[in-house]
Amino acid sequence: MQLEFYKYQGTGNDFVMIDNRLGFFPKENVQLVAQLCDRRFGIGGDGLILLENDSATDFKMVYYNSDGNQSSMCGNGGRCLVAFAKRLNVIDNSCTFIATDGLHHATLAENGQVSLQMIDVFNVKITPEFTFLNTGSPHHVQMVEELENYNVQENGSAIRFGELYGAAGSNINFVKQINANTFSLRTYERGVEGETLSCGTGATAAAIAMNATGKTNSTSIHLNVEGGKLEVSFDKNEGRFTNVFLKGPAEFVFQGVIEI
Repeated sequence: MQLEFYKYQGTGNDFVMIDNRLGFFPKENVQLVAQLCDRRFGIGGDGLILLENDSATDFKMVYYNSDGNQSSMCGNGGRCLVAFAKRLNVIDNSCTFIATDGLHHATLAENGQVSLQMIDVFNVKITPEFTFLNTGSPHHVQMVEELENYNVQENGSAIRFGELYGAAGSNINFVKQINANTFSLRTYERGVEGETLSCGTGATAAAIAMNATGKTNSTSIHLNVEGGKLEVSFDKNEGRFTNVFLKGPAEFVFQGVIEI
C-alpha cells in the first residue's frame, strides 16, 4: 500500500502529517507509526498526526508520539495541523478543531504564524524546586542557571522515569530567565524519550509557570526554544489562566509517498 504523507515543522518540532478523512489509516498499528517516525528507516518526525473529519468542527486531530502510541495534546503539532488543513483547503484562515484535550480555536496569518488557543489552566502546583501543571499534556518546569550546557537527556529522563510521576511520567522543562518577559527553554519529551527542538505545550507551561511563581508579571511571554521563538499570551484572574494562546511559525517541509 502506498501512503501519501506531508512533513511539517514548527520551531524544529517536526511531524508526519496524513490526511485521514477517508479513514484508511490503520490507527492501532503502533509499529507502523513508530516506523514512519523513525529518522533512519522511515520518514522521520517527533510525532505523527492524522487529520480526520469531525461533525461539529472543521476537523479532528489524532496525535501519536514517535514511539507509535497515541498521546496527549501537542501544541506545535496542533499549529502545524492548522497549516496542513489550510493547504488541503479544509479551512481558510481560521478554524476550530477537536483534539484529545477538547476544543481548540486557531488563526493563520499571512506570514505563516499560527495562533492556537490552548486549554484553560486552573491548577498550578508550586514547590521550591519545580512547578507542575497540565496544558493539554503534563509538564514539570524548573529553573536552571547553566541551561546551555545542561544535560537535558540525563536529567530529564531521571525525572520523567522517577518516583515523582509514576508510570505515566511527565514532560520535563528546564528554563532560564533572559529578561522581564523572555525565557529560554529546553524540553525532554515523554514518548520521544529525548530532547526536542521545541515543545508547544511545554512553552505554554513554562510561560504560565514563570508568571505563577512571580518570575514575570507579563501576560505575554517570549520563549526561546532550540528551534526558534514562540510566544504565549493569556489572561490571569485569581490564579486561573484563560484565553491561553500559543503563537509561532508552522512550515511545510516536503511531501511524498512511502510504501507500507
